[in-house]
Amino acid sequence: VQLQASGGGQVQVGGSLRLSCEVLGKIIFSTKSLGWYRQAPGKQREVVATITSDGRTMYADSVKGRFTISRDNAKHTGYLQMNSLKPEDTAVYYCSIVRYWGQGTLVTVSS
Repeated sequence: VQLQASGGGQVQVGGSLRLSCEVLGKIIFSTKSLGWYRQAPGKQREVVATITSDGRTMYADSVKGRFTISRDNAKHTGYLQMNSLKPEDTAVYYCSIVRYWGQGTLVTVSS
């Protein structure tokens, strides 16, 4: 199983980015929960948002109201829409399903 994350980049404060995570390989994507995590320089990896197989979502307090996690089971892809970005959102963002992890995509928010 491979996870291909994309969509990161550099954006100014208040801007938006949409991350994608395509899941490839032998896994029944529609039955698994998917999560987005991030790791800022010098900090531990933390959960950002998760979505269950039936669409229930959970968000870290720091991103509630700004980020939206979603999934397209037909495309085996998860998404993280990030709005109103702040400098403290700067991190490498990872997607994860079951015990598998993507390679990470860097998000840099500059003021």
